[in-house]
Amino acid sequence: MTTSSTPVDATADALQVLRNRTFDEIAIGDSASLERAFSPQDIHMFALQSGDVDPESSVSSPSRDTTEAICANVLISAVLGTRLPGPGTQYVSQSLCFLGAVRPGDRLTVQMQVSSKDTATHHVTLDCTCTSQEGVAVFQGQVEVVAPTERIERTRTALPEIHPDAQGRTGLQHLLAHVAHLQPIRVAVAHPCDVPSLSAALEARHAGLIEPVLVGPRGRLEAVATEAGLDLADVAIVDVPHSHAAAQQAVALAAAGEVEALMKGSLHTDELMSALVSAAAGLRTKRRVSHCFLLQTPAYPRPFIVTDAAINIAPNLEQKADIIRNAIELAQVIGVREPKVAILAAVETVSPTMAATLDAAALCKMADRGQITGGLLDGPLAFDNAVSIAAARIKGIVSEVAGQADILVVPDLESGNMLAKQLIFMGGAASAGIVLGAKVPVILTSRADSRDTRIASCAIALMLAHHYRLSPP
Repeated sequence: MTTSSTPVDATADALQVLRNRTFDEIAIGDSASLERAFSPQDIHMFALQSGDVDPESSVSSPSRDTTEAICANVLISAVLGTRLPGPGTQYVSQSLCFLGAVRPGDRLTVQMQVSSKDTATHHVTLDCTCTSQEGVAVFQGQVEVVAPTERIERTRTALPEIHPDAQGRTGLQHLLAHVAHLQPIRVAVAHPCDVPSLSAALEARHAGLIEPVLVGPRGRLEAVATEAGLDLADVAIVDVPHSHAAAQQAVALAAAGEVEALMKGSLHTDELMSALVSAAAGLRTKRRVSHCFLLQTPAYPRPFIVTDAAINIAPNLEQKADIIRNAIELAQVIGVREPKVAILAAVETVSPTMAATLDAAALCKMADRGQITGGLLDGPLAFDNAVSIAAARIKGIVSEVAGQADILVVPDLESGNMLAKQLIFMGGAASAGIVLGAKVPVILTSRADSRDTRIASCAIALMLAHHYRLSPP
């Protein structure tokens, strides 16, 4: 079994902690950037903050006095407070020229670069420019701050953003950078007998995430490799006759400690999961097995989890509690110490005729009594209230979770699967899929998933496997 001398906490630390740059560490020419998509809900929020009693008017005809100014302050403050110089920065002044309007759906990129330093006062001047997704300038100018002189570290309160940066890096590349210090793990890949699943396993290997053990019919694996021009010369293969045997053998390798994770190939999900949850397999824990989609969409300012959308068809109250516990564990491993959990229903009020609202209320009470720990729970919440502060405020919902959820708990598999796939295929969301609740993580992706989704899922499994070394499930 592969081991690493790097503590698993280092993975979470890289995602959890904001570190500043002191005055002495800052050089002229240093730069930082941030990209943010502004949704109609954001524009609603800007209108509410400015005292506009008719938020709709700001959507159809944004006011230059409110929308652009607030967008500028949001983006500039985010860069100064989290990236350059970071925590401890004191705002002095700004001089901005607004050149274009911000419309709902715009994706803005702000770039800030250090242009001067004053050693006597520790003042730092930064030039800033902001452009839309079309390259049109929205505002530009200068900002002056007092840079901190002492090192400051602060815990993040939400999952880190993984939007492309000024160097063009994608969310996947950011994720790979976060796990680059971790040693790859051995992963049993069950029946990767088509080009997408076999290619993904080998690409994850090339990315330094996994050492795949291919479990399937050797002849079929070699035929697929030949078809796709892939080299299996130095890849471990466990030869089994068919997909059912591949699932059982992959699970057996995990139970024996020969691999630290499982990965679904071209077999059906039911085949792999049936082998995993079998009492004879030895991989069960006290928790219910459940699936998490980790998603990042341009319309939401941070990654979030949707669960369960792939394993539990119609979970009862006890099973939903385990689904939430699994999702909280994943969020904490990724970097959120106390994730905000929104328990979804069609409405935000408890109704005796809607079972999902009753379950949501009971789950929140379980959290109040310490039966579910590690996260902040609220529900029932309708989807808009869970992801939009403006929508929650309009409906009079006062909550630490509403509008800023890190985890969305769906009522059942059908609603969750439709929500996740709508976000992916129509909302442009990047995704990763992972199964928790067993003794090893399971990389569970769909045959329709992209290469990036498969690689991102392997990166999440890598973090979980290193976490399990110190805290076995």
